[in-house]
Amino acid sequence: MRKLLHTVLLGLLGAGIVHIVVLMLVPEFSERDAWSRLAMASDLYKMTRLDAEAGGAPVVKSVDPLFYAAACRFDLAEGMVRVKAPGNVPFWSVSVYDRSGHNLYSFNDHSATGGVLDTVVLTPAQMIDVRRELPEELQGAIFVEAPIEEGIFVIRSFVPDDSWKPVVSQFLEQSSCQLQDY
Repeated sequence: MRKLLHTVLLGLLGAGIVHIVVLMLVPEFSERDAWSRLAMASDLYKMTRLDAEAGGAPVVKSVDPLFYAAACRFDLAEGMVRVKAPGNVPFWSVSVYDRSGHNLYSFNDHSATGGVLDTVVLTPAQMIDVRRELPEELQGAIFVEAPIEEGIFVIRSFVPDDSWKPVVSQFLEQSSCQLQDY
């Protein structure tokens, strides 16, 4: 009887470990990650609304209805990426993710010059080239050095009440994600 109980407990423990490992590996093998969903919704260097406010189904479901969001995919092997958004909203924040969805860098409007969103994402090698002679049009930009090739840039903006919805929507719709020549 003792051997049977020992075998059953060992089997349950082994099954539990296998179950946990499989759950942890699901994101690695998933074809419905953020990169894949954005790839189905738009091309590289194109800002795409993530929320349902833009019409249609949301690309990524938001957990906070008081924030609207937009994102673009980029490839730093082609060159550095500049992300800009005109306008004035109550609050915005941005994040840079690698292709797997790991957050590499985040900041908000309090870090930006005058609260204006103007950011350049580049590799360490591209940063060395830019530091040699900084172009005048990039003087006020925030530089994000990312040791990746492909990534996702996400802009989130706060919508305090319904009167701000059109302003925040316009802010996100007018945002740009462009391959920057240097």
